[in-house]
Amino acid sequence: MLFGKKKRRIVRLLLVEDEPLIAFDTEHLLREQDYEIVATVDCVADAVAVIGDVADIHLVLVDVRLADGSGVDVARAAQGRAIPVIFASGDCPVEAESVGTGHLAKPYTPRGLLGAINAIEATLEGKSPRRLPTGFRLFERVSPG
Repeated sequence: MLFGKKKRRIVRLLLVEDEPLIAFDTEHLLREQDYEIVATVDCVADAVAVIGDVADIHLVLVDVRLADGSGVDVARAAQGRAIPVIFASGDCPVEAESVGTGHLAKPYTPRGLLGAINAIEATLEGKSPRRLPTGFRLFERVSPG
């Protein structure tokens, strides 16, 4: 497709963030970029429920520290449904690497978040990302899906 938009593999996202301003800004940015937000929730229990109830989620963006537990538990639920997960957090525990797809360090820029999503999309298509954004790390176990 010459000069057209490439069809995205990642369109529908679940946001799990307990800081209201960060959640609002992230949701707004992603919607401006034509992503669909299936839900924005602020706790593990709600995120796990959405993952269990919504059939078509392409990516989960989750904070590690949530009011009722750890984002690692959200990632475990997503892993059970083969949904890639980006941890968006100031620190990322080692156990996150076994259930997540990558880590984007907070505070992140809009460009960094979009670059992280593009990197995940490239790996899911079996390609190497052109360039990883500052503060983003892909975990080794990522494989095409």
